[in-house]
Amino acid sequence: MKLLITGANGLLGQKIVTLTEGLSNLQVIATSRGKNRNPKGRYAYRHLDVTDNQAVYDLLKKELPDVIINCAAMTQVDQCETDRENCWSQNVTAVAHLVEGCDAINAFLIHLSTDFIFDGLDGPYTEEATPNPLSYYGESKWAAENLLTNSPINWAIVRTVLVYGIAHDMSRSNLILWVKDNLEQGNKIRVINDQWRTPTLAEDLAAGCWAIAQQSATGIFNVSGKDLLTPYDMAIQTATFFGLDESLIEEVDGTVFTQPAKRPAKTGFILEKAQRVLDYAPHSFHEGLELLAQQLKSR
Repeated sequence: MKLLITGANGLLGQKIVTLTEGLSNLQVIATSRGKNRNPKGRYAYRHLDVTDNQAVYDLLKKELPDVIINCAAMTQVDQCETDRENCWSQNVTAVAHLVEGCDAINAFLIHLSTDFIFDGLDGPYTEEATPNPLSYYGESKWAAENLLTNSPINWAIVRTVLVYGIAHDMSRSNLILWVKDNLEQGNKIRVINDQWRTPTLAEDLAAGCWAIAQQSATGIFNVSGKDLLTPYDMAIQTATFFGLDESLIEEVDGTVFTQPAKRPAKTGFILEKAQRVLDYAPHSFHEGLELLAQQLKSR
C-alpha cells in the first residue's frame, strides 16, 4: 500500500506518520506546506499546498497513492469566523481538489471532520445524527463532508473531538498543554464549565484512521475519546495529574468570553460503530495524560 498524508506537519499528521513508518509493505508520503517539521523517520516528504488544484493533481498523478488521509484544515474556530475566505479555501475547496484527484487515480480518501458540525443540543452524537453547525468553521466542515458523500470516489469521514497531544515543532497548542504551561508559570486561568466534549488523544485518532485505511472501511466513523468532560473537568484533572495548583483555575461559564464563533454546548460522540467495525479502543482521559507525561519526559 502507498499512503499519502496531507497536513503531515500537524499533530494528527505526525502521529499517523509515527504509527505507520517502517511498516512492511507500506510506503508513506507525508505532505504539508513548507518544510518538514518532523524530520525523523523513514518516509518521503513533499511540499503540498492543498488549495492549489494543479499541485494536488500533479502530485497525486506522480505518486499514485492507494489511500489519502486528509489532515489538512484550518481548525482555529474564531479565525474561521473572521477570515471566511481562507477557511473555505482550506476546508472545502481543498477537499474538492482531493476528491477530483482521487477520482482520477482511483484512490481511497479518508477525511477528518469535527463535532462542530452539530449544534450541541442533543449530544453525544451517533454517526446518523443530523448536523446543524453554529459556526462558519462547522459550516465549512459540513460542506466538505457533503462533497465526499456526493462524490463517486471511495471515502471515509472521521469525525473527532478536541484533539490533544504533543508533537515536533507544533504550530499551535491544545487545551491540555495550555493548562499545564500556564499553571507551571503560576498564571491564573479561567476555564468554562458549561460545554461538554469527549477529548481525543492524538494517538487514538491516528489508530482509528489507520484502521480505516487497513480495512478500506467506507462511511462515517466517530473516533474520539470516551470520557464526556467539560474543559473545567479537563483542567482540574490535568492539574491534579501533574501536581499543579488547582486554585489557579477559576471555574466560569461561557458567557464571560466574547468570541466571534458560537460553540455547541454538548457534543461528544457515541463510539459503538468504531468499536465494533474498527476494534477502536481509546484511552481514558487519565490514561491519555499518563502517555503525554511519558512523552514530555522523553523530549
